[in-house]
Amino acid sequence: MTNLTLLAALLIVFATGAGAVASGTAAGRWVVIGHGGAGILLVLLVPAKLRVIRAGLRQARRTRWLSLVLAAFAVAVLVLGFGYSTGFLRTVSGIDGLWLHIALALALVPVLLWHLVARFVRPRRTDLSRRTALRTGLLLGGAAGVYAATAGVVELAGAPGARRRFTGSYERGSFEPSAMPNTIWLNDTVPTIDAWRLTVGDASYSLSDLSGRSVTRRALLDCTSGWYAEQDWSGVPVRDLIGPVGDARSLLVRSSTGYQVRFPVDDVDSLLLAIAVGGRPLSPGHGYPARLVAPGRRGFWWVKWVETLELSPTPWWWQSPFPLA
Repeated sequence: MTNLTLLAALLIVFATGAGAVASGTAAGRWVVIGHGGAGILLVLLVPAKLRVIRAGLRQARRTRWLSLVLAAFAVAVLVLGFGYSTGFLRTVSGIDGLWLHIALALALVPVLLWHLVARFVRPRRTDLSRRTALRTGLLLGGAAGVYAATAGVVELAGAPGARRRFTGSYERGSFEPSAMPNTIWLNDTVPTIDAWRLTVGDASYSLSDLSGRSVTRRALLDCTSGWYAEQDWSGVPVRDLIGPVGDARSLLVRSSTGYQVRFPVDDVDSLLLAIAVGGRPLSPGHGYPARLVAPGRRGFWWVKWVETLELSPTPWWWQSPFPLA
């Protein structure tokens, strides 16, 4: 029963972890809370799992070292997660703790899949008994209680984690664009852009064309690497550039690096194609000559170095949830 409960908790952790990265509005707060609660549930299961591990080690299997690697990865992921959320472990050797938390969690997946196959345990009828259901309910209640208590202690103690946004991100560089990190999504690098034009359907715009139509909007950028910043962005509303959407179901925004994101057409009125921030032109690292501002969306939606806006009949969800290029 311990292994099945642990597996269920791990599935919840991974599902809510993916949801927490994608969530950018307060309506998605429950996903982040669920991720933290599931993490605490894993911790509560450790004593029972240790008994299983000790029994397994006595069998001296040749592949037991892989099981130990899995355990080490799991402990590291938990330590980094709790360390970052409380604010006491923001970086490790100059690397953001949240990035390490995510990277190790992804590295854990193949080892976990091997473990599930190699150590498969067939469920028993007793695993669905009333007693088991009661124990599971107590564990879930305990995890929720510990989560609430921990959040309260962090708040009362004035720990750095009390200053986080609901997504888990810490403020960095609000209204100081030069202090805002130049975070780049996965394999993107800052391109060298000389002659640039924006393509919107059959139309084409230069940077000077956009400058003459600029407005300013305040918006908060919440990056999936664990920081957020509020800035005054200046640029052209995307609605003014694309006009009526007609029968289109999505707006495809493409970067000069090949990175692209597809938005639902309902988002068009909130989008801004920014060419300046804080009253100054964008820096290359922040998307010069033009980047998208997408309020309520996480950082990977804020496409940098935009070169194409294209209405499409394809639904917005027909894309990777976390674009790779």
